[in-house]
Amino acid sequence: MNVTKQSLLETAADQSAIDCGCSATDFFRSENVFVPSRVTAGARVYLKQPLACNLVSYGQNVVACVREDLREGVRKYLSAHSAVRAFETPALHELDRILAPYGVRSHYMAEYFLPDPARLHERACPYPTRLLSPEDFSALYLPEWGNALCLDRAERDVLGVGAYDGGKLIALAGASADCEKMWQIGIDVLPEYRRKGIASALTSRLALEILMRGKVPFYCAAWSNLKSIRNAVSCGFYPAWVELTCLQTEKL
Repeated sequence: MNVTKQSLLETAADQSAIDCGCSATDFFRSENVFVPSRVTAGARVYLKQPLACNLVSYGQNVVACVREDLREGVRKYLSAHSAVRAFETPALHELDRILAPYGVRSHYMAEYFLPDPARLHERACPYPTRLLSPEDFSALYLPEWGNALCLDRAERDVLGVGAYDGGKLIALAGASADCEKMWQIGIDVLPEYRRKGIASALTSRLALEILMRGKVPFYCAAWSNLKSIRNAVSCGFYPAWVELTCLQTEKL
């Protein structure tokens, strides 16, 4: 696989630039960047554009994709807080106070992970595994597989790896083609089979399969979901960027 950690990061930044309507280099400037919120072709399918306000950081600065009437308030907020503080409380309470008169408030908060090819490798699974295609998914849109598959965007579920105890599916990692070049990984393991290394085995196998298909695997977790974050890190993923999305309250 002719991929590097840097090349995968560049692909992710290119996609974030499409999502925000800016340049990929904007995420690596020393100063914050503000761009108008609008509908952009090729954005990740689950982004309900145009967004009231979306803050994205790759660690250097913040790119704010923001509605025009919110721009000045968000600019003042970011000028008062670093790229770290801007994404956490108590500063977020201040942001919500700024946005409240416009009927907007903070909503989605997530950390995104990319694989380091030097650390990513297939891991042994204590149970037999099988590569799955969309034809195998029709009977699997069940609550226990709600992270691996998404019924609302079933047409985007393109690849999976299942683990089996006899004929019973006990764990499932799924890949969603959320945009042209990047596929998102979700993983579910039945409660009685957890803490056995199954999640890391399926996640790493699926990530490698995605890379072999010329796509970039990525992984998303809430900051408080330590089990999910530990799984990502154990598989050779690392935190690459964070996002905070603010929505109109009637859309919540």
